[in-house]
Amino acid sequence: METLGLVLPLLMRVLAAIVAAAAMGAHASDAGPGPESSLEQQVRQLALAGTRNLPAGVSRVDIQVGQLDPRLHLAPCQRIEPYLSPGTRLWGRSRIGLRCTQGPSAWNVFLPVTIKIYGRALVAAAPLAAGSVVGPSDLIQAEVDLAEDPSSAVSDEQLAVGRTLARAVNAGQSLRQMHLKPRLWFAAGETVKVLALGTGFSAAGEGQALTPGVEGQPARVRTESGRVLTGLPVGERRMEMAL
Repeated sequence: METLGLVLPLLMRVLAAIVAAAAMGAHASDAGPGPESSLEQQVRQLALAGTRNLPAGVSRVDIQVGQLDPRLHLAPCQRIEPYLSPGTRLWGRSRIGLRCTQGPSAWNVFLPVTIKIYGRALVAAAPLAAGSVVGPSDLIQAEVDLAEDPSSAVSDEQLAVGRTLARAVNAGQSLRQMHLKPRLWFAAGETVKVLALGTGFSAAGEGQALTPGVEGQPARVRTESGRVLTGLPVGERRMEMAL
């Protein structure tokens, strides 16, 4: 997300400067609450300063910087380098690596961070039971932490009303994609319209579904010429495939 791209460089520079100052000439476990409080405040201020260029739908960003394990006893270090481990995603609960690159001994630790990305999305107006069908009065718009759950938050009522719940949703809880049962867009044997999309062009045709068209799952369709195509169901008796 663009928001994270704005926050990450600022976060890493602040971590490098402040944690290095706290670590020089002292063990990490001897550092008082001052550097950590200063670090959290500066990270928060820099993150909020970057909200001028937030993408549409995101209202604010909140970064909460955790603490190192108090049981750690780290050697003094003149240069600390923050980094991200391969595959790390700064979204919700995460961590940033800190390694000593200039000191009497090399060490490597991880600093926990929680990144909250707030935006408008749908929440349950009252408790909703699993298996119930979502109605227009069941949902209201509210500001939620989009990064609170790995499953995407649902913000468009048209994507939720009329859907069956796979899981219960508590009152005030953000409605997520995982709460909704996948839709069956077509059954095996039905005639399906196939849209092939390429760079700068598209082509349409028809075929017979060989497998059910379940939302989010690949489906197969046989054309009149006998060719079997694989794509994603996107609507009532419609499938799209990329060329």
